[in-house]
Amino acid sequence: MSHDNHHDGGPRRASSQRVGQVKEVTSLTNPIIKDIKALAQKKTRDETRSFLAEGLKLVIDALELGWTIKTLVYAKAAKGKPQVEQVALKTVSHGGLVLEVSEKVLSSITRRDNPQMVVGIFEQRYKNLRDVKPAAGETYVALDRVRDPGNLGTIIRTADAAGASGVILLGETTDPFSLETVRATMGSVFAMPVIRASNAEFIKWHKSSGVRVVATHLAGAVDYRTIDYRSRPVVILMGNEQAGLPDELAKEADALARIPQQGRADSLNLGIATGIMLFEVRRHLLALDGKA
Repeated sequence: MSHDNHHDGGPRRASSQRVGQVKEVTSLTNPIIKDIKALAQKKTRDETRSFLAEGLKLVIDALELGWTIKTLVYAKAAKGKPQVEQVALKTVSHGGLVLEVSEKVLSSITRRDNPQMVVGIFEQRYKNLRDVKPAAGETYVALDRVRDPGNLGTIIRTADAAGASGVILLGETTDPFSLETVRATMGSVFAMPVIRASNAEFIKWHKSSGVRVVATHLAGAVDYRTIDYRSRPVVILMGNEQAGLPDELAKEADALARIPQQGRADSLNLGIATGIMLFEVRRHLLALDGKA
C-alpha cells in the first residue's frame, strides 16, 4: 500500500512545509514506480526521452550542469540529509516530482540488492552534428556501431577525463542512456556531449568542419605515436568491437593508426584502445602548450 502526503492541489511555496511536496511510496505496484521501472526498456526511454541515474553525487552534478530532472527518488533513510533536502527543493522548484520510497522499492528500480540512496530521472540530451563546430585543440571520438554498454560508458568517462569535447555515435549503437551505460560513465554522461549521426552525415560533416579524422585500422596503418594530432581539431574514429571499421568510413580517414602490440593477445578492448588514443592526442596537445 502507498499513501500520499502531497498537498491538495493549491500552489505552495517550495520553502514551506517541504514534506507537502513529497509523495511517499512503499508499494511495488504503484503506477509511478511501474513507469520508472519501465525505463529499463529502450522503447520506454525513447518514448519518454528519459533515463535513470543513480547516486546523490551524480544527481547534484547533473543539476549543477543544467540538466532537467523529472523525478527524484530517495530512500526513507536519506530523509533529512541536507544535500538530499536541497536536491528535493530544486526538483520541486523545476516542476519535478519527489518520491520518498522504501529500500525494497529502490532495489526494484535499480535492480540492485544494495541500491544507492538517491536516484534521478532526467531528460535525455543529444547534440546535433550540424551544430558541432570544432575549434583548434579540440578532440572528439567517433564510434562506429558500438554495441557494448560497458565499452560506451567507459569511453564517455575516458573522453571526459582526457578533455575531449564530445562523443559521436555512428549507425546503430548501444543506448548511451541505458542504466548499464550511465553506470559505466560514473557521471560523465552529464558532462560529455553525445552526438548521433549516420555515416553519410559524418562524411559530409568531415568535409565541411575542418577536422582531421584519425582512424584505428589494421590495414595500411602507422604507429599511433607518429601521427600529427596538432594541426587541426582531431576526431578519433574507432571501429565496431567485432567487425572493425567498414571501408566506407576507413577511406574517410586522414590518417590510419595502429597501436603496436606484443604477447599472445591480438587485439585490445575498444574502451582501452580509445583511451590510449585519447591520451596520446592529449600528450601532443600538452606538448604544444609547453605543459609536457
